[in-house]
Amino acid sequence: MDSRVRDIPYMLYADRQGRVYDHPYFRMAGFSGHRPVPVAPEDLIPMPEFSKLFYIPFGHPVGLNPSTGEYEIVTEVGAGGSRVPCYGVAAFLEPGLVRSLLPAVHYRSKGQTLPMWAYTAVGFMDGQYRVPAFRIEYNHKWDPRNYDDRKLSSALRRYRKRWGGGSLLDHLVGCATSNHCFAAKNLFLGRWEAPLPVSRTCNANCLGCLSLQRDPSCTASHQRISFKPSREEIVALAVRHLDQAEEAIVSFGQGCEGEPLTEHVLMAESIKEMRKRTAKGTINLNTNGSWPDRIRVLAESGLDSIRISINSARPDLYRAYYRPRGYDFEDVAASIALSRELGLYTMVNYLVFPGISDQEEEIEALMDLIRKTGLNFVHLKNLCIDPRLYLKKMPRHEAPGVGMKKMVEILEHEFPDLELGYFNQPVQRSKN
Repeated sequence: MDSRVRDIPYMLYADRQGRVYDHPYFRMAGFSGHRPVPVAPEDLIPMPEFSKLFYIPFGHPVGLNPSTGEYEIVTEVGAGGSRVPCYGVAAFLEPGLVRSLLPAVHYRSKGQTLPMWAYTAVGFMDGQYRVPAFRIEYNHKWDPRNYDDRKLSSALRRYRKRWGGGSLLDHLVGCATSNHCFAAKNLFLGRWEAPLPVSRTCNANCLGCLSLQRDPSCTASHQRISFKPSREEIVALAVRHLDQAEEAIVSFGQGCEGEPLTEHVLMAESIKEMRKRTAKGTINLNTNGSWPDRIRVLAESGLDSIRISINSARPDLYRAYYRPRGYDFEDVAASIALSRELGLYTMVNYLVFPGISDQEEEIEALMDLIRKTGLNFVHLKNLCIDPRLYLKKMPRHEAPGVGMKKMVEILEHEFPDLELGYFNQPVQRSKN
């Protein structure tokens, strides 16, 4: 057996009940796009404490046979004199980590869509789960250890007692308690970044939309807001948070809404009123960047920062994922450049996927976008989507990926002043 194979963790598999086991012989594999690729032991880390394991009930795991060095589909394993069917296992990483490889799974006839999570390869060795990933940023404000729901319950009671109720407040209580949204919890805990959802509708039809899924086999992970909040309640919630919270940010554009630019008039009026009442904190917008003219209105109203989401800097891949209605990738690129020109702290929420995001053609397109727009910050966010669905819908670009770590190294070398990370930043603490 090759010495490097001995350092590769064992493959994980699940039985019909979703119970997870390590295989006694096969080693873990990982996929980069459609391809199985070698797992480099130096690229593995212990799976962080607040990550999760999932099993894939309609896909068999693909493992590395240590005797032959070949990748094989493992359909069953012997147990107690019988044969037990094997199903794939994946990890979902805690915030701040970028996955390097997808789970190695061979799907059979697959009539279901997996829920919208960022599925990551995972193995087991020396008493530890191990994942191919690296930390792009640690931020204590998003550490799961700081989100103890035993503290949240009392904070909710105090908030309601002091400030009363309201439709938007009630919605955010649901976000904090049912959807476990960290930003919504922050509102009631009086700290850091808090959400201001405003939009019921969207001008895109994203494959991985978190708040609207028409496929009955894949339930949306967030409940989309069903009403238009009043300017008065938006302003009241925001000003209280901006005035009193530590390192305060309020953000339009959440997982529980559509595209906030569809409510740009409401946002502009609200931002103007916020800034009449307080100069503290950061007012941020998370958006698809589809209407540059509306972004100009918001910037002139007092917006501080903007984060524009893309899955790719290549127009054909962008269109295949976002499925935009009434705008195109050129509008998004124009919005990024305009935001920087208007003095907004400008971020791109880059939804990354191993085997696509790290293709040389994609890296070149991203670097071209950075050069043309001069943006401040690139967030590297693992794209939450069924891997097979994404690969099926993307235009086929057959070039192999160079590796997610290598992609980051290239960006760091080419753009030493560009910030790379995972989380929104208060404007006053960021580079200009």
